[in-house]
Amino acid sequence: MRHEERSPTLQDVAARAGVSVSTVSRVVTGSVAVEAGTAERVREAIAALEYRPNLLARSFRRRVTHTIGLLVPDTSNPFFAELARTIEDAGFAEGYSVILGNSDLSPVKQETYIDVLLAKRVDGVILASSGLIPRADGHDAVERILEAGVPCVVVDRDLGEMPVDQVLVDNERGGYLAGEHLLGLGHRRIACLVGPNDLTPSAGRIAGLRRALAEAGVAVAEEHLVRGNGRPDGGAAAARTLLGHGLDVTAIFAFNDQMATGAVGALQRAGCRVPEDVSVVGFDDIPLAAAIYPALTTVAQPIAEMGALGVRLLLDRIARRDAPWRRELLETRLVVRESTGPVTRREAEIEVARGSCEE
Repeated sequence: MRHEERSPTLQDVAARAGVSVSTVSRVVTGSVAVEAGTAERVREAIAALEYRPNLLARSFRRRVTHTIGLLVPDTSNPFFAELARTIEDAGFAEGYSVILGNSDLSPVKQETYIDVLLAKRVDGVILASSGLIPRADGHDAVERILEAGVPCVVVDRDLGEMPVDQVLVDNERGGYLAGEHLLGLGHRRIACLVGPNDLTPSAGRIAGLRRALAEAGVAVAEEHLVRGNGRPDGGAAAARTLLGHGLDVTAIFAFNDQMATGAVGALQRAGCRVPEDVSVVGFDDIPLAAAIYPALTTVAQPIAEMGALGVRLLLDRIARRDAPWRRELLETRLVVRESTGPVTRREAEIEVARGSCEE
């Protein structure tokens, strides 16, 4: 009868290298310096025997797993896909694996993933933006994680004074930059495509746009405020809604690039030229923004910096549970491309005529 080949053990490595088991353990863990020649003999024995330390057992003994949980709302959105990749890269560079969950904005999926992450004893959790959905009992997902004693960092959602580390971007400033840009091109009749909910990223962007317009004495008409699902089909549907109302606008600001690209496609299929007839501005600066035609003017978020900083804050929190909470605010910037242009002479004349009538 053939016996299954036994995996090499710590004792086997020690015997081959001619050292004690404790010396092998020190070389494997790096916990204590070992004389260079001895350490080299141990590494050669490990390679020859193809020894693999039982990292899982060691992690449970030390009550660490070197894993991070990451919960995002929608990995089909290039913004969250890029953010997740950045977090995975940053975590891997520090010796951590990342377990990714996609909530699809479903409270049930969110709760299930949190159950899984806590059961797997992750060392910490990063919650991204609109992946945060209130629980059925009214409590936030963040509270549940903190109550479990697990370090947590929230990326791109302002939770105010809640005792949790937060990585934020200045969404309000980004919306303001978009509004300022459109006003500078002569636009006064501006529509706004908002997200599927009123969580802070979307709300901040719309508030910034409204502030820029208000400073110029301009308001967004109620019928020009259209809600969408945050995806290209939602942007296309929102643009068709505006077209159904007669499209009495010269510019559109979409709360993210996905809705903006969907809107551009719907406008072009309806015979509207972008930007000659309607200018369009997005938000996020996903790779598709520069690839479509016309290339999308958008407000860029520092996605790589957001992910790397989120991991850094989480690892700092894991190391020092009693450290002061941190709120890091990152800047947005306007990227001007081909989808925005000045109001045509005809539209400008209409605006002047309207202003005269209002006076």
